[in-house]
Amino acid sequence: MNQIATPKFGVGALLRRKEDEPLITGEGIYTADYMPEGCLHGFVVRSAMAHAKISVENADEIREMDGVHLVLTGKEVDGKKMPTQARLKQADGTDYWLPPQPVLCSDVVRYVGDAIAFIVADDLNTAKNAAEMLEVDYDPLDLVVGIENALAPGAVKVWPEHGSNLAFTFGQGDEAKTEAAFAQADRVVSVELVNNRIVANYMELRGCVAEHDPEDGRFKLTLGTQGGHGMRDTICSILKLDKENLRVITPEVGGGFGTKLFCYREYPLSLIAAEQLGKPVRWAGDRMDHFVTDAHGRDNLSTAELALDGDSRILGLRVHVKAAMGAYLHQFGPFIPHVGVSMSSGLYDIPAVFAKVEGVYMHTVPTDAFRGAGRPEAAYLIERLIEKAGEETGLGPVEIRKRNFIKPEQLPYTTQTGRMYDTGDFAGHLNKAMEVADWAGFKSRQSKCAEVGKFRGIGLSTYIEACAFAGSEEATVEVGDEGNVTLLIGTQTNGQGHATAYSQVVAEQFGVNIEDIEVIQGDTDRVRKGGGTGGSRSIPIGLPSVRDASISLVKKVKELAADRLEAGVEDLELESGVVRVVGTDQQITLAEIAAASDEPLFAREEVSQSECTYPNGTHICEVEIDPDTGDIAIENYVIVDDFGVTVNPLLLAGQVHGGAASALSQAMCEQTVYDEDGQLLTASLLDYRMIRAADLPPIHFETRNIPSTTNAMGIKGAGEAGTIGGCAAIMNAVQQALKDGAGVTDMIDMPATPLRVWDAIQAVR
Repeated sequence: MNQIATPKFGVGALLRRKEDEPLITGEGIYTADYMPEGCLHGFVVRSAMAHAKISVENADEIREMDGVHLVLTGKEVDGKKMPTQARLKQADGTDYWLPPQPVLCSDVVRYVGDAIAFIVADDLNTAKNAAEMLEVDYDPLDLVVGIENALAPGAVKVWPEHGSNLAFTFGQGDEAKTEAAFAQADRVVSVELVNNRIVANYMELRGCVAEHDPEDGRFKLTLGTQGGHGMRDTICSILKLDKENLRVITPEVGGGFGTKLFCYREYPLSLIAAEQLGKPVRWAGDRMDHFVTDAHGRDNLSTAELALDGDSRILGLRVHVKAAMGAYLHQFGPFIPHVGVSMSSGLYDIPAVFAKVEGVYMHTVPTDAFRGAGRPEAAYLIERLIEKAGEETGLGPVEIRKRNFIKPEQLPYTTQTGRMYDTGDFAGHLNKAMEVADWAGFKSRQSKCAEVGKFRGIGLSTYIEACAFAGSEEATVEVGDEGNVTLLIGTQTNGQGHATAYSQVVAEQFGVNIEDIEVIQGDTDRVRKGGGTGGSRSIPIGLPSVRDASISLVKKVKELAADRLEAGVEDLELESGVVRVVGTDQQITLAEIAAASDEPLFAREEVSQSECTYPNGTHICEVEIDPDTGDIAIENYVIVDDFGVTVNPLLLAGQVHGGAASALSQAMCEQTVYDEDGQLLTASLLDYRMIRAADLPPIHFETRNIPSTTNAMGIKGAGEAGTIGGCAAIMNAVQQALKDGAGVTDMIDMPATPLRVWDAIQAVR
């Protein structure tokens, strides 16, 4: 049955994505498909060294080469800087120092991939050839890579004028109260863990096409973003442009994961070039560009301690996160560990918490938000810590959690770091997940594995995250001259299915098919404003405004129809593009109503939300390890989540599956490796392993929902949840398998590669 043909939809309907057909038939338009007439091609010359003084020797010669139209160096764009927009107070109340990040480096480079020059030519090969001919003189400088190395006494300073590789220090919670809790503890449990550096590796690589109209002075930039309005505003701040003079268009986007939120150097450079040359300029990055330019994620070295009383109830939590920032403070970089540690206490009733964050400079690609942006790091830390507490106290992984969970009757509950959890039943989804995963039958399965020489482990992770942060999103619904219904909204789909989810709600009010509703995103000229997509905000924040705008417009439509039909508004129904008097053949079409209206027929609403939403759930993972090879096979994976109100179960499952795959990939495979010279050794997909479809198990996913009280429609958000709950579940399973099978007691870090697992086994044999 084709469910899309059903005339009634609304919240909760299980519908296939209406936007998929053009994507799977090759008709979707991405940035790389846009090639305006006369388009020139840009190429960035990037640093081959991690730290060096530089000078460009022959730029004028390169400018004279056939087919070369422009060579920009630091001299030509002097004074233009990339912004750091995360401005937060340090623990002592002071502002932290901001290092300058030039659009093009003119004197010193600070990581492999740092931008030195921008060459524009007739075609990409000519630009690349010119780049090969450009003479960059490098005077190598000492460098530092790695968090501990960067903080060691006498370490090379990334920014000598700052005098330290400590970028900032944040604190959350009550330090004195926490110290007092630890002073009276019967037991202290601690862990030290690495949260490995991640490269986003979305399918569609970054690119842009810049155009300038000399007649009106306006610019147009076409590129994949997670929000055109934020991108426009950031670029305008760099180039000192009025916002009205830059139009940003976002076509289809092949994945974002946080990393396409940011403005990168190629965007202002392409606009500068387009204005100077009077022709469109196109830049298209390749996979190597992505590895050495696009912001990396994670990269934390963290310690955490639990203070427990004699009944194994938590008295206090101490957290210390050292977060790699890279060579510069990226656009939102400092904000990521700051928001992450605000979720340090997880689902647990912890009366005293203090979390300290130190940002660390080093000669690497800067870090910033990646799927979950700090919350996966926090969940990973507390869930591996609570697992160890269960082991050391003898309570085990289930009882230690249940004993310390925040109880439903304690909700709403404000944590010691200021997060206000509104609704949930944490033991409820844990119990359900254990039932589905057959937790009780694990020992039997483990014994059978042991008989054939394999190790088996089962691990769980209970998580909560903050998302759909306080704010709003304007939605405008229009009825056109032909009776067509259009939604304009400033969020930005990156493959999540916004057009389907939004259309469900509009269709419910107008009584039309979702295919008949056009959803406009990604054009700053057509959409007045927008907050973009990130932090799982689009549906929880955007949909209430879509609903209210739809209701308001239907009211207007019925009022206009009532005049024409000489009937009361309460006697009218709207269905299939027609307003009719109930029980009669009197009717008027939406097209006729629009034609009769003296002004454009639209409604605009913006519903504000004052608090985050807090999705939560349980992940259970069961693994089998071959001790002879270290290979891990995931035998079972169960997720039970509380997402509040579900808008579309099919879209929801897709988001959760994708998030879980991302977590499993980080836990088992992904590792960004720099050598001592600051060279990125994992700079391609030949060296950087990601999880493959064959590695993934079937994932059992279900919900046990309790509506949010902070969201107007009870929605909690789901885009990042799979990633947040996943890493600890598989690593706890691996840890148990190694302990039970080989007696491994040392904590194993991500990624649990076959070599790392095999080494752990050999170390105890």
